Amino acid sequence: MKTWIAIIIIIAGAGGWWYFNHNRKDETQYLAVMVSRGDITESVTATGTLNPVLNVTVGSQVSGNIAKLNADWNTPVKAGQVVAQIDAALYQASVHQAEGDLASSKAALELAQLTAKRKQDLVAEHAAPQADLDNALATLHQAEAAVKMKQANLEQAQVNLEHCTIYSPVDGMVISRSVDVGQTVAAAMNAPVLFLIANDLTKMQIDTNVAEADVGNVEIGQDVDFTVDAFPYRTFHGKVVQNRNAPITVQNVVTYDVVISVANPDLKLKPGMTATLNINIQHRENVLKVPNAALRFHPADAPLIPNPGTKTVAPTPTPPPSKHTASTGRALKRDRTIYVMPKGGGKPWPVPVKLGITDGVNTEITEGIQEGDLVVTGVVAPQTSSSQSSSSPFGGGPRR
Repeated sequence: MKTWIAIIIIIAGAGGWWYFNHNRKDETQYLAVMVSRGDITESVTATGTLNPVLNVTVGSQVSGNIAKLNADWNTPVKAGQVVAQIDAALYQASVHQAEGDLASSKAALELAQLTAKRKQDLVAEHAAPQADLDNALATLHQAEAAVKMKQANLEQAQVNLEHCTIYSPVDGMVISRSVDVGQTVAAAMNAPVLFLIANDLTKMQIDTNVAEADVGNVEIGQDVDFTVDAFPYRTFHGKVVQNRNAPITVQNVVTYDVVISVANPDLKLKPGMTATLNINIQHRENVLKVPNAALRFHPADAPLIPNPGTKTVAPTPTPPPSKHTASTGRALKRDRTIYVMPKGGGKPWPVPVKLGITDGVNTEITEGIQEGDLVVTGVVAPQTSSSQSSSSPFGGGPRR
């Protein structure tokens, strides 16, 4: 008899266990975080390229072979310093030729002056016709014009000779050299580039493209934080100095060039680096903030909030008394709705809140909740039947 009683007890226990695990409905468990205070910074994210404030391209106005280079990559230079020399033999010969032509023209001018004076005296004594004097004066004027032309040719030859010596136009550093000694440069169509000199690498700028949806929030003087791939764990700082009005359209996407001024005293930043920027639009300190996940959460069985603008509303469950009810007699601006866990336990209740700025992770709450409230950000996934069957009191795993 005792054996049968034991068997019945075992069968009843197994049936009860199976019924409890397969037929009961698990209560929903919620993920919640406490509302806290902190700082929030609203920013605009963009990428840009680091450039020197002033880039000077040094070229050549004359053609010839590079005879000497006095500067190389990363060479600091001063304004007026010789950085290259072009072979000047041909241009020196042109100067000598122009000097000879000028001397010949001056000699012809002296002869024309003497001839004109002689003809003028003869005409005054009625010893020569007036036509001879006219021809002598015309020859004199032509000689004077020839002297001016030869003088101009000499000056041009001297300028070309001077251009064989290449000077740095500014103080700075050579960041690019495009020629070598012995290379021939041809300046027939355009000036060949010899060097690229950055005026001052301790002061740089970032040219970044800001989307048209964000450019309205960007103003001159705003602080900028940015990083570069070369120093991923270091944050650099700058300021907005220019918001250009010229649109840049690429594949129907409109952006605007925003110029960021950057100090580079240790010369860690180099031209051409890609910078990832955060332009700080607004900054709030010690404000209530909640995760953005709380703004996106909406349970399927959530109670409805009555619309105060309608005369008749659907009946809704009465929420437990809390500081979130409109006890002041005025309704909050219903920017968004979040769900708050009652302090006595139970299901979360919707609370209308007014939003402030956001940093993409947290959002400022200006009205509706208080510090210490628990806001719901999600639900815990319910336990599946397969996981339940694996914990059988009779031992062994699930049957396959």
